[in-house]
Amino acid sequence: MKHLIVYSHPNPKSFNHAILDIYEQALIEQGHEVRVRDIYAMNFNPVLDSQDLEMAKRKEYAPDVIIEQNHVSWADVITMICPVWWGGLTANLRGYIDRIFSSGFAYFYGPDGLEKLLAGKKLVFINTMGAPYDVYANTGMLKSMNQTIDECISDFTGIEIARHLYFGNVGGASDKERLAMLEDVKELAASFS
Repeated sequence: MKHLIVYSHPNPKSFNHAILDIYEQALIEQGHEVRVRDIYAMNFNPVLDSQDLEMAKRKEYAPDVIIEQNHVSWADVITMICPVWWGGLTANLRGYIDRIFSSGFAYFYGPDGLEKLLAGKKLVFINTMGAPYDVYANTGMLKSMNQTIDECISDFTGIEIARHLYFGNVGGASDKERLAMLEDVKELAASFS
C-alpha cells in the first residue's frame, strides 16, 4: 500500500516525532511505500487566502498546493500525526487541510449535489494530548473532535476514517507508558496488509 504521513510538530525531539519514526519504520518493514510530509520542516504556508479560494472555483491551485494534492492522490492511506492543542489540530495542520482538501480536488458541489472526490482512500489520525485521556473523554471533547475532524472530512470527501488514536497525558507519562503507546503505533501499522 501507499502511505502518506502528514506530520505537524515544531520540535524534532518531541514524542510526536518518535511516533512518526516508529510508524514510518514499521510500515516500511512491512513493504509499504511511504512518503512523509513534515509541514513545519517544509515551512508550508497554512493560510487559505482569497487567491486560493478564487483559484479553487476554477479547479486551479497554487504550486505548493498542487505538490501536496499529488501526494494525496498517490496515497491509499493518509495518516496525520500531531498534538491536540486547544481541543483541535495544530494550526498548520488545520491550514494544510483547508488548502489541500479544497473544493474541486477533495469534494465538489455539482448539479447532483455533493461529489466526494477522494472515496476509496483511508485516513488515520494519531494525536497526543497533554491532559489524561479520561479528561477529554469525560468532558465530551473526544466526541467533539471526532465529529469536527473525522466525520466532517469523511462526509465531504468520501475518505474512510480507518482509525483515530489518542494518547493522553504524554508529558506526564512514564517511559514504560510511552513505550506502550509506541507499541500501539506499531500495531496500527501492522493492521495494514
